[in-house]
Amino acid sequence: MFAPSQADVRRFFCSVHAKALAGQPLEALETIASQWIDEHPEFHADLADVNAALEKMHAAQAGKTNPFLHLSMHLSITEQCSIDQPHGIRQAVELLTARRNSLHKAHHEVMDCLEQTIRESQRAGQLPNGAAYLECVQRHATRD
Repeated sequence: MFAPSQADVRRFFCSVHAKALAGQPLEALETIASQWIDEHPEFHADLADVNAALEKMHAAQAGKTNPFLHLSMHLSITEQCSIDQPHGIRQAVELLTARRNSLHKAHHEVMDCLEQTIRESQRAGQLPNGAAYLECVQRHATRD
């Protein structure tokens, strides 16, 4: 199982951003990451300097979204949909995307479910509950 460190994740996103800006070829995962980076211009300054990103690694900033966590969640949701794991997530995200008329908006709602699932998992000291996660996404997809 691939388990990158926090520093690895920051290096990855900073590298993808730099390669995209330079017009360099991207690998498949980098292409997906670059597309999500493009959706978040507010993160570009955070991605521009890998050394600064690594220095800020342990400094939580109240009220500010962690761009690396946020982009990682976009990648996770994209991967979950590509392999339909948990089973049914692809259909739920597609329905939510259609209802919100935006994959980006849909992902942000799915992130709320993913965060809740991870938080509950950590609190209980158990593996994440895929069924509860899927139910949460389905609730979002079927409400206005």
